[in-house]
Amino acid sequence: MMRRLLLIFCVPLFLFSCSTLKRDSQQVLQLYYDKPANRWEETLPLGNGRIGMMIDGGIEQEEIVLNDITMWSGSVDPETINPDAQEQLPVIRQLLLEGKNEQAQELVYRYFKCGGKGSHFGNGKDAHYGSFQLLGNLKVKHLYPDQSEVTEYRRTLSLNDAVATTQFQKGKVTYQRHYFASHTDDLLVAYYTADQRGALSMEIALDRPERVQISVHSDEIVMQGQLNDGYDGDQGVRYFFTLKIKKKGGTHTSTDSSLIISQASEVTILMCTSTNMLEKNHIQAVQDNLSHAEKYSFRQLKKRHIEAYREKFDRVELDLGPQNLDIPTDQRLLQFQSDEDPALVALYFQYGRYLMISGTRENSLPLNLQGLWTNQVQTPWNGDYHLNINVQMNYWLAEVGNLAELHLPLIRLTESLQSSGEKTAKGFYQAEGWVAHMMTNPWHFTAPGEHASWGATNTGGAWLCAHLWEHYQYGLDTAYLRSVYPIIRGAAQFFLSAMIEEPRHNYWVTAPSSSPENGFKIPGSDQTIYVCLGPTMDAQIIRELFTNLLSAAQILGSSDEVTEAVEQALFRLPPNNISPKGYLMEWLEDYEEVDIQHRHVSHLYGLYPSNQISPDFTPEWAQAAKVTLNRRGDGGTGWSRAWKINFWARLKDGNRAYSLLKKLLEPAWNPENKDEQRAGTYPNLFCAHPPFQIDGNFGGSAGIAEMLIQSQHGFIELLPALPDRWEKGSLKGVCVRGAGEVDLIWENHQVQEVTLRAKADHQYRIKIPDYVKTVKWGCNKVERADTPFVEIDLKKGEEVTLQLIPF
Repeated sequence: MMRRLLLIFCVPLFLFSCSTLKRDSQQVLQLYYDKPANRWEETLPLGNGRIGMMIDGGIEQEEIVLNDITMWSGSVDPETINPDAQEQLPVIRQLLLEGKNEQAQELVYRYFKCGGKGSHFGNGKDAHYGSFQLLGNLKVKHLYPDQSEVTEYRRTLSLNDAVATTQFQKGKVTYQRHYFASHTDDLLVAYYTADQRGALSMEIALDRPERVQISVHSDEIVMQGQLNDGYDGDQGVRYFFTLKIKKKGGTHTSTDSSLIISQASEVTILMCTSTNMLEKNHIQAVQDNLSHAEKYSFRQLKKRHIEAYREKFDRVELDLGPQNLDIPTDQRLLQFQSDEDPALVALYFQYGRYLMISGTRENSLPLNLQGLWTNQVQTPWNGDYHLNINVQMNYWLAEVGNLAELHLPLIRLTESLQSSGEKTAKGFYQAEGWVAHMMTNPWHFTAPGEHASWGATNTGGAWLCAHLWEHYQYGLDTAYLRSVYPIIRGAAQFFLSAMIEEPRHNYWVTAPSSSPENGFKIPGSDQTIYVCLGPTMDAQIIRELFTNLLSAAQILGSSDEVTEAVEQALFRLPPNNISPKGYLMEWLEDYEEVDIQHRHVSHLYGLYPSNQISPDFTPEWAQAAKVTLNRRGDGGTGWSRAWKINFWARLKDGNRAYSLLKKLLEPAWNPENKDEQRAGTYPNLFCAHPPFQIDGNFGGSAGIAEMLIQSQHGFIELLPALPDRWEKGSLKGVCVRGAGEVDLIWENHQVQEVTLRAKADHQYRIKIPDYVKTVKWGCNKVERADTPFVEIDLKKGEEVTLQLIPF
């Protein structure tokens, strides 16, 4: 047994540990372009977690897309419970137990689906299910005193400040524009200046494709309406938007549809919006916000915004080399495929954090498939919350990226699904507890989707529960754990009462279910089969759910008939099975996949985000995971590539993870034919499925963090998957399980210094890298020859800096 070292510290606290290695001042992080956007995927996203806009930098005409995260059509669907499902369930299960998957699938397709129209196959804007929609478009037509050519054009998005700018020269006049979504005053701001008095003339208008009323007043434009509730009734979400202008010099007039400003020197546009989804008095809220904001100058508003934004953004820094601020970002993206640009990786990592801070806030809705941003009323796949990986991937970065409070909207969404999920559990399975299937929305949809090939997966709610536990692991807040414990318990109850015993191995399995969106062939048939007993991912998610429940019960001192039943059921779940061909099996049987290179790699859930497969603790399964990934290939959708970065990071293959990162950052538009879209990354660094899905951004940023630090096995591992290309660098402020925060500096691929800060009382274990001979801090010293770990007890608020001395 490994000898444990009890360390006696010669200083009472670690608050003043000194670093012998100095970190450079924070880098300037920005997206830069030398021309206006021609497509939405080139525009620059701004947001304050509730409202946002996309800046195109147009010279003659700007079209700024406006967004509000609560712009959802639809309403609660009273028809989701399908009475035929429960009646047919015993027949379906018996057919599956007899190996008659084809016949079972026919019944599932016919009966075991939601009542009503469900998501309307991803086109639900006028159905009960609804769709996330754009708020509207701000159109600004600019009139110039001369027709000179434009020079010195520059369009930027500062990640340090969350401010977008456009600047250019036309004739002898330099024009500047600044935009931000205020994190303090909760409004959108556009500010226009010119270095020649009276050079600003513009016409300002609003539009929206449908369901809108627009009125123009002396110095403001109001846009309001109601979205479809699915009945064409009067219960849909109501929105109210007001735009107000302030100017210096010049004159302004109004028409029925626009405001016209002539010969001004400065123009400020203040915009505020709200809906009645979360704000009861949404009209009054908008009016009050604007009245409050008018008390401040543009510079005061900007200063207040930046201070609030930086409180979150500045918590983390990643330095992989100097940023090149002279090459447009879209060109850096193209060149990255052939040239090394480690600093672009750091920019992309921080862009993920920027999108999270901008896309959600503590008291708002969770990030959806497109975060906060869309330019359509029918967003692809309704812009909803897909529960078979996508919404979960949105939050992989939250904890490690030191944005734990932004995890709360997903936690609240999970809590809000319980009541609907209990009705679904009872209505479809005659089961206890609660369940959610493949997708949900703000109206708490938890039923199976309208087609079993993608909608039958019933572990969506259980996967959400993993995030409840993850948030606890990073914060160690027992009061929080006590508050979410009933949610985890209810999810476990469902599987205890809904799983059945399969006769061949006596495993407890889900039935019917599917491995998300992937099909297989059975001997003697060419038909694609999705419906099955207990796919591998289900077993892994349920094992994690049960394990987390028991861990939470032990921490809280809570034990009852559910935890006792879980203890017994845990050992009846199917294990991970390895095919004779060496890969991890996706189903109970070694079926032939229809698509070997399918975008989902669901049966490796146990590798990431879970910790059930590890090269250190389960090497055979880890090897099988490698074979699986090699069979799947390095292609797939944008988010699929992001997931694979995390897989290879967990397998500690930094170069392969880096190769996947390059695949993720492949330009989504073919440089020779921009009408051709492919998986990768758009010019504005949005992830391309295609189309745009924001999950790949967060998954990619999380993967970068996973390459640099891991903590899933009860200890902190430094640079576990560092690629050869990142020879030196520094990382500051990332979080680890156990309520810790870590800084580290490395040279020649070796960590030289680590600083650990405690956010709660905890004993931390840090794995000593193989190349380290001695770890020193203060007057303490640990030799690698004596132990593979350093163990340090810290109180909340304490910190310690360790020097790692190589052989």
